[in-house]
Amino acid sequence: MSHSRKPVLPALALLWALPAGAFAANHREAPITALDHKADITDVYAFRSYGSDPVVDSSDPKVTLIVGVDPLLEPANGPTLFPFDDDVLYEIKVDNNNDARADVTFQFRFKTEFQLPKVFTAVAGFQDGAFQPGGGPLVVPPQIQTFDNPGLNLRQTYTVTMIKGGQSTTIRNSDGSPFFALPGNAGPRTMDYQALFNLATYRNLVNGISVFAGTTDDAFWIDLGAAFDTANFRTLGSGVPGVLTAAEDAAQQNFASDTVSGYAVNHIAIEVPIRLLTRTGTVVPANHPAATIGVWGTTSRRTLTIRRSPFPALNLGDWQQIQRMGNPLINELIVGIGSKDRFSMDQPRNDSQFASFFLDPPIVRIVEALYGGALAVPAPPRNDLLPLVTYAAPIAAPGTPAGPIADLLRLNTGVEPTDPSQASRLGLLGGDGAGFPNGRRVFDDVTDITLRVGVGGVLAPPFPGFNPDINGRLGDGVNVNDAPYNASFPYVAFGPDGRNRRHVDPGEPGGGPIS
Repeated sequence: MSHSRKPVLPALALLWALPAGAFAANHREAPITALDHKADITDVYAFRSYGSDPVVDSSDPKVTLIVGVDPLLEPANGPTLFPFDDDVLYEIKVDNNNDARADVTFQFRFKTEFQLPKVFTAVAGFQDGAFQPGGGPLVVPPQIQTFDNPGLNLRQTYTVTMIKGGQSTTIRNSDGSPFFALPGNAGPRTMDYQALFNLATYRNLVNGISVFAGTTDDAFWIDLGAAFDTANFRTLGSGVPGVLTAAEDAAQQNFASDTVSGYAVNHIAIEVPIRLLTRTGTVVPANHPAATIGVWGTTSRRTLTIRRSPFPALNLGDWQQIQRMGNPLINELIVGIGSKDRFSMDQPRNDSQFASFFLDPPIVRIVEALYGGALAVPAPPRNDLLPLVTYAAPIAAPGTPAGPIADLLRLNTGVEPTDPSQASRLGLLGGDGAGFPNGRRVFDDVTDITLRVGVGGVLAPPFPGFNPDINGRLGDGVNVNDAPYNASFPYVAFGPDGRNRRHVDPGEPGGGPIS
């Protein structure tokens, strides 16, 4: 398998030959999800599986699809930790014929049980167990290393269903055993979190599919505090707020605080052979119109909830969408707050109603005003942003139907993955054809990319005042995640443990200046 950093299509060399986007990708981005955290999608990832895993290096290349939900989970916040919601339908959807409608859907449903309902906490464990003094009964179960340990009091199983061509296929373990969700990392006394992580990664199931669900490190990173203090980014080496020097831009380190550091999120992930996702049922080259798919995630609840206190609520009726997400930052950064709930609940194929936001993002004018003329921006309509909301070059091949304007994360499945050692955090802007916005990997710096593309207009030159050293180096100063990512599926990092978690703050090493 080639790992060369090559463009998606020959046209990329012209369209993206510029110096190498700002805000939590989708954390609490709309009023409806600020009130419904369990249904709040934080991030969506879609990329060709990479690494040295034998499954990846087979003749059956795969795509990994990941959806994060329930943002900014403080790992020390017991006693229930952070279960998935049994009453939410979590879905990952794929469009493979350019109409912004789901042709392949993966559904995840969860079920919660309590193994020790009289114990006050969701998890408890200690070495080989703790007994009542004087030879009494077992009081604390042994350290949790497997899912059958009763110390995993709040235990979740889940089902996965693939819907394709009107047919439903249940994804199962070969031995019929259930899938268990990885719990939050309470700490080293209570559990062997890494052992549970490995057990929660189910590989090579029906049709070569792998699945994972659980509480892990939040894969996103950003100086969130600076972003929402009206884009009050740190002044670093360039002397211009929110503009990096060439050396800072190239560094694999942080110059500002990663507000998301030390926090967890709930991830669902599925690794799927490309042949199950394209409309041809095969792996096609990057220059083929069938190579590019559109991916988005959704959360839904039943139409009717009946509160029956003190008894559990009843949920009845059809599923109704609460939120959806494709590209990072679209709803968070571009859509007006009065339209965010409608955007969340509507379907991608209806996104023409939001075209005025997509092609003339209000945030651009806000940032332009804040810079007082030091940052020139393109004039609307912003047709340079069409590759984010239609099937267009440089992601999709020439001849691919553009389809309706729709917020889908578009991935050209024919582009081979880049070896992580050669990958650029700036994706396509960094000359790495396998990175955002050609899909999105966990290590793609979507904040800096979106700032440069959306605000800096680096795809739009020539336009008056364009300065590659400003427009092309916009960034928040957070270049890398606080935890190392795993090298194979599900690729996300291990979750921080509740006892020893660490949040990096401004004014300390790696946290950047306060001013």
